[in-house]
Amino acid sequence: MVKAFLKLPAMVVHGLGQAEWALRVAAGRPALLVSAPGAALNAGPGWFKSVLDQAAAACPDATIHAVLDCAAAPGAALAALRAGFKLVVFDLAHPAAASVLGAAAEAGAEVLGTRPAALDLGTLDPRRRDDERRIAALFATVPPQDQPR
Repeated sequence: MVKAFLKLPAMVVHGLGQAEWALRVAAGRPALLVSAPGAALNAGPGWFKSVLDQAAAACPDATIHAVLDCAAAPGAALAALRAGFKLVVFDLAHPAAASVLGAAAEAGAEVLGTRPAALDLGTLDPRRRDDERRIAALFATVPPQDQPR
């Protein structure tokens, strides 16, 4: 199932404004929102979950799939799984990887050893039409049959 989600247009979001922007451009199509590298360590899973919840409330037709980057912090990865994240990035070479993988399996979640390729919205400006077109172009590359709901 993870491979299907990784086919979705993926965007790195650093806050609520970027998450809402991504979902507005998605116009109801499924999107994969990826946290900043190591975001689970800096802001915590609760903050990213709140960003996603608020963005979903602002764009009720959106279908959001999220990836929280936990870097090499097993405590952050376990907290992310407890918070309900179904896709987390965690360093699989870490000595605690087996524990994190086991917890993920119990939670029906997946652990990615590397970050998915994604357009970093932190490098774009929502006031520029060209940047909005770059986001829209992501959605044009994925056929509807490859977009899980």
